[in-house]
Amino acid sequence: MSSLSGDWRESIDDVDAAIIDGYQSGVPVAERPFRHIGSDLGIDEDDALERVRRLHDAGIVRRFGAVLNPPVIGSSTLAAVQAPDDRFDEIAATINEYQQVNHNYARDHEWNMWFVVTAGSRATRDELLAEIEERTGCAVLNLPMLTDYYINLEFPVVNADRFARESIDEGTDSSATRMSEEATGDLSAFDADLLLAIQDGFPLSRTPYRDIAAQLEADVDDVLESIDRLVDNGCIKRIGCVVNHVVTGFDSNCMVVWDVPDDHLDAWGERAGGLPYVTLCYHRPRRPEQDWSYNLFTMIHGRDPDAVDAKIDELATDYLPVDHERLYSTETLKQTGARYEELVGE
Repeated sequence: MSSLSGDWRESIDDVDAAIIDGYQSGVPVAERPFRHIGSDLGIDEDDALERVRRLHDAGIVRRFGAVLNPPVIGSSTLAAVQAPDDRFDEIAATINEYQQVNHNYARDHEWNMWFVVTAGSRATRDELLAEIEERTGCAVLNLPMLTDYYINLEFPVVNADRFARESIDEGTDSSATRMSEEATGDLSAFDADLLLAIQDGFPLSRTPYRDIAAQLEADVDDVLESIDRLVDNGCIKRIGCVVNHVVTGFDSNCMVVWDVPDDHLDAWGERAGGLPYVTLCYHRPRRPEQDWSYNLFTMIHGRDPDAVDAKIDELATDYLPVDHERLYSTETLKQTGARYEELVGE
């Protein structure tokens, strides 16, 4: 059930709510970002900063800063194994040892352990998967993203909505974007150092960019220019408050996989990605040799499992009338931001 509690809601006021829902992205790349936020909200710079600090300390905001884009910076894939019950914890521990594994979830399916691997190159990524196979004795289902229709975990949370994006109008851009498994980011040495400095968030100070520049022994203008460049080339997806969706109640989340005819894939993927309750929608390959016939993935994030199931029913009836399976997560085995030390060093 939802973890959104009255205590959490009672601890914030309207200005806090405006920060949480209004500044998940779009924070200016400027030397004094909290001055801009404060000006927008009619408060002073120090008040804006203190509010973000307090929301961070409460666990509502995971971090303030840049959301990096692993599939652009390196070569990323979603993978799964069929872990026997009597070895489940052992296999999870082995997989979680890898710095390149940033998410790992147990799911209610015969492929019962799902994890994300991001490495500096496709060759390194595939070597890691082969090593995991050898160490665990489990075949790995390797499902790199081939097309992005809609991926956005930025959505309002200060509400009583049953599922993410419920309060967002339709019409979101869900056009097909092809992804490359050969991505390496093509970073300069300075850009690489900067990504490492900001991967865990910006300093919560009046001058976070100046603090980052001091850490890198660089000029603040060089940092600002590099951030702008990394946003433009897609290595940074957005800058703002990264909200903890589970803490704010969106803890009934389901990954649904669909067997869409190949000649309908883009049209149906774009249509599903544009719906105001689908938070993720993308194309991954079939693996018939491993009895995996699904090629379209969607995620719905909700507070109420019945509401999420109802929306999946709607998807299956009105938009994706094909065979599908619902893979509810049953346990978070590992959840961190992707680590970039090895990605940018290759």
